Amino acid sequence: MLALMLSLNSLALADDSNRVVLKTNLGEIELQLDAENAPITVENFLAYVDAGFYNGLIFHRVIENFMIQGGGFDAEMTQKATQEPIKNESDNGLSNRRGTIAMARTRAPDSATAQFFINTVNNFNLDGATGRPGYAVFGEVVRGMDVVDRIRAVPTTTHSRMADVPVEPVVIESATRVAAAE
Repeated sequence: MLALMLSLNSLALADDSNRVVLKTNLGEIELQLDAENAPITVENFLAYVDAGFYNGLIFHRVIENFMIQGGGFDAEMTQKATQEPIKNESDNGLSNRRGTIAMARTRAPDSATAQFFINTVNNFNLDGATGRPGYAVFGEVVRGMDVVDRIRAVPTTTHSRMADVPVEPVVIESATRVAAAE
């Protein structure tokens, strides 16, 4: 029994290292990342978190009944330089359902870098299918869906030929790993 408790405790500690808090100017969103099913994507995202890359960036694309997207632009809509793209892991069995976080990409399947989105509704059409890569889900919101819902409801406009940009910037003030429980 003690061995099982120690095993569960070490699993909980491992899970804590894969939790991230996005502190925004509208509140906090806590994410549980799924390194077991999306190891490349989680490693990539955590590298950006650990480097402070997301601090000061915005949710630059907000579509109320679709998703909120961030991780690429600052409040002046200047795109931040990224690392090399990663392999698409959309075949990992995770689905683009409400509250999950997935990687944004171009039409090229293996083009995701730093931008991510949180699904505000079930978007099963974004899942991969035979012969059609999808958008790789790599975690879910475990606290702060009310904040996601606040963000999804902000007024948007067109800015520099980009549609669905919040009128007032929704800033990611910091993105940090949750400290492991003692």
